[in-house]
Amino acid sequence: MRAIVTGQVGVDKGPYLEAVQKLAHKSGIDLKVCHVGKMMYEEAPDVPPGRILNLPISRLNTLRRAVFKEILKTAEKHEHVLVNTHATFRWRHGLFAAFDYDQIKQFNADIYMTLLDNAESVHQRLMRDHEIDHTLKDIMVWREEELLATEMLANILKGYGHFFMISRGRNIPTTQTIHRLMFERDKKKVYPSFPMSHVMDLPDTLAEIDRFRAVINEHFVAFDPGDVDEFVLHTTAQKASAEGKETIEVQAADGVVTLKTAEVEQISGDIMGQIYMRDFKMVDQSDMIVSYVPQLPNGKPGLSSGVERELHHAFEGGKEVYVVWACKGIPSPFITETATKVFKSTEEALQHFKVKGYIK
Repeated sequence: MRAIVTGQVGVDKGPYLEAVQKLAHKSGIDLKVCHVGKMMYEEAPDVPPGRILNLPISRLNTLRRAVFKEILKTAEKHEHVLVNTHATFRWRHGLFAAFDYDQIKQFNADIYMTLLDNAESVHQRLMRDHEIDHTLKDIMVWREEELLATEMLANILKGYGHFFMISRGRNIPTTQTIHRLMFERDKKKVYPSFPMSHVMDLPDTLAEIDRFRAVINEHFVAFDPGDVDEFVLHTTAQKASAEGKETIEVQAADGVVTLKTAEVEQISGDIMGQIYMRDFKMVDQSDMIVSYVPQLPNGKPGLSSGVERELHHAFEGGKEVYVVWACKGIPSPFITETATKVFKSTEEALQHFKVKGYIK
């Protein structure tokens, strides 16, 4: 199995992929992880840390080709190889590719993945580890560029179905997602769908949803929309703006980070657009969708417009559509007529998946 993982600066792919390697080794799998950036610095010891992109583009290209030549040699010695790289860079040279097509083609990866993380966490790492002048808008743009370039490369070289978006995980690391995509190919890929924005202030309902998410993550390759959720940035900035506050504080990967209210408001459109795009793409890269509809304290079903759209998108995309209707009321025909099956509880759904052979 050969894989390529890309991701924007600030996602911190290195330690994450080292954890993937440790998980593989623990399972008795010989996985070699090649870090292109680290190898380029080793190839050019005269370049100070963090300054390699300042090199003339000609030398940068020569370094990269030399490093990837070594990776191709390494790949012949290991059964499983994962390459940690970028798809694009936006620097003083402008926007340019971070790979050479002929070498990527020769590597012949089985799957391509782009690692994502929340904008506030990426910003926090950029401030901590890099000397990169940036805005939150830059972070949103870099993410889209990395996603698009990697997906296009995968579609050209391998065809549709070989590209995956992977979220780092807001609370629980998702290293097992990459491990399962590479080494547990028989596991079903699932998009867990559930209400998010309008249950934020309902702790009991959130806990109920989290239990459902944990169960799905335990048994399947889960592409959880809650692992990258920047809607809270938007709502927090809106509230702060109405109160005349110039800054907001939000929880990021390594603690609380302070952001300018106006800067967050500037990316509100990007946040909404990328949520819409990202969730539908994660449905598309899944084998099935499992939607959890809780009963709200007022007795009504917690069925959000987002969940309804995701269910319909999955149905029209030919996916298996399952609904856990954890409510007293009867679901409408718009649920039952597009669902493969409707369950009354998560436990009932799990029993069905065991009978189907989806859970061993």
